[in-house]
Amino acid sequence: MHVVVAGISHKTAPLDLRERLALDEAAALHLSQALLDEGEACEAVALSTCNRTELYLWARDSLAARQAALAHLARHAGVEPRELEPSLYSYSGDGAISHLFRVTSSLDSMVVGEAQIVAQLKAAYQLACDGGCTAVVFNRLFRHALEVGKRVRTETAIGERPVSVSSAAVELAEQVFGRLRDHTVLIIGAGETSELTATHLKAHGIDKILVANRTLDTSRELARRVGGEAVQFEDLGEHLASADIVISSTSAPHYVLTRETVERAFKRRRHRPMFLIDIAVPRDLDPEIDKVRDAYLYDIDDLQHVVEHNRHEREKEAQLAERIVAQELATVNDWLRSLEVVPTIATLRETVEEIRRSELERLGGRLSDLSDEQRAQVEMLTTSIVNKILHVPTVKMKEVAGRDQCYLYVDAVRTLFDLDGDDDGERPAQGAVETAEPSRRRQGGSEGASENGGGTLHRLRDTGTERA
Repeated sequence: MHVVVAGISHKTAPLDLRERLALDEAAALHLSQALLDEGEACEAVALSTCNRTELYLWARDSLAARQAALAHLARHAGVEPRELEPSLYSYSGDGAISHLFRVTSSLDSMVVGEAQIVAQLKAAYQLACDGGCTAVVFNRLFRHALEVGKRVRTETAIGERPVSVSSAAVELAEQVFGRLRDHTVLIIGAGETSELTATHLKAHGIDKILVANRTLDTSRELARRVGGEAVQFEDLGEHLASADIVISSTSAPHYVLTRETVERAFKRRRHRPMFLIDIAVPRDLDPEIDKVRDAYLYDIDDLQHVVEHNRHEREKEAQLAERIVAQELATVNDWLRSLEVVPTIATLRETVEEIRRSELERLGGRLSDLSDEQRAQVEMLTTSIVNKILHVPTVKMKEVAGRDQCYLYVDAVRTLFDLDGDDDGERPAQGAVETAEPSRRRQGGSEGASENGGGTLHRLRDTGTERA
């Protein structure tokens, strides 16, 4: 069995193709369930964001799973598989797991360090889980992936430095004012970046937003979107005196604000600091404004320098994150290998044999009067009891070896006998999300079950009956 991922992203496909492959919740669940129903996968999760659409599969044949994923994605996009093929990437085994961990750590994002991907992946997993498309392997794998993302953000500074013009503007504004609460921002023009910057500033505590544009209706519309107040463009000088932060983005062929205008405003401000951001090309704000005492002027080039510096710092943190991904990959691989029949049988026998030996040692004092022959008989008797108890489970596990669902049996045995040390807290804690068996839709059941509880036994009972 293999973990397989197939999909497209901003790295491989243009925007128009990504738009055609975007999946809403209904489409994502339908795709996953179709792959299960066709028998190409035992578990499935579909992830769709603005920059990627990916199908994660737990499958016996990695090549067949890839081709099935390609066919379904092409059908959804309304294109022939050969048209989608050049943009499609796929990984299996270690490559697929490593890719998942890099995605949830934002190492594969368009903006390295962005935080939205964690919530997006969690939602995708939750949807698949609720829809009966995940079981033992993916319940564990995706929860572990979310833990990897959390660890990366806890142990590195990958998401701390802003790497967009709007977020860089907010960072600089906080350097000037310390905190942004109770301050006023004046937006000149109705540019997209101006709106985004104002939105970021408001999220950081800006109290009041004024919007000025040559067309008053446009001012009112932007003011509505950012929760501000529209003002007359002709009254810029009047409102400038109350503005702590100025964002300008117009298409004017000349300076919208001159040094003289700003100086007059400062006389009324009593030289309280003013932070000015000129995002326009050509520039809206006279560069001479920077010479005014307590005026802090930044143009688009200044902001880009901040962005590039921060991006470089994130890349250094990304190297640390890659090490974490490698460590966690090894942990998951150890667990996946444990789901093989032979290692589990060996571990089970070792565990039970250790119990037998320790109990005999504990009773050593009571057996001190026994002869060597009697001791040998006790040893033989207890060994025989262990072998008889383990005979049927061993035979049954060997019988299911190689079947698609054998890992369900293995996981049940490992859980019931605590072969992974769950009682000592060695496994990562499982979340509150309940799991559901992939085949429940075909068997008429509707209830979900936890990964390590009655759900596993429920799945075993149904699977055993199905294959009898």
